[in-house]
Amino acid sequence: MLRLDAFLPYQLSIVSNAVSGVIARTYESLFGLRIPEWRLIAVLAEEEGLTQQALVARTEMDKMTVSRAAQALVTRGLVSRGAHGSDRRSNALALTDEGRALYAQISPKALELEQRLLQSIGERELKQLKATLEKLKAASDALR
Repeated sequence: MLRLDAFLPYQLSIVSNAVSGVIARTYESLFGLRIPEWRLIAVLAEEEGLTQQALVARTEMDKMTVSRAAQALVTRGLVSRGAHGSDRRSNALALTDEGRALYAQISPKALELEQRLLQSIGERELKQLKATLEKLKAASDALR
């Protein structure tokens, strides 16, 4: 019989929601950003000139979530839209100067939150956790 509390996908979801909730409250209160908006900023800080389709693939968020987050960031002046090569149907997104400045403020806070969340986990446990998560991700991709 399935016991939900012992079901690993459920446990992963609960942990993910708890961690995301802490982070979401912090980003919302300090920077006025929702998690999808922060994720787009973080990805664009690593690689600018991505299309919304590329952002969907990179973040594994659905198209509508990426579209709404991108529009909110454009409206706030944190992200700009530009031509994407010869394809006139898609736009390349990039951080504006204001977006890069906000990223520079947020990234140390994100790393601090990560450290606080992981302080009860030893280095060896963290390495094993990351390896296990990678294996679970690969297994879930194989089931698609």
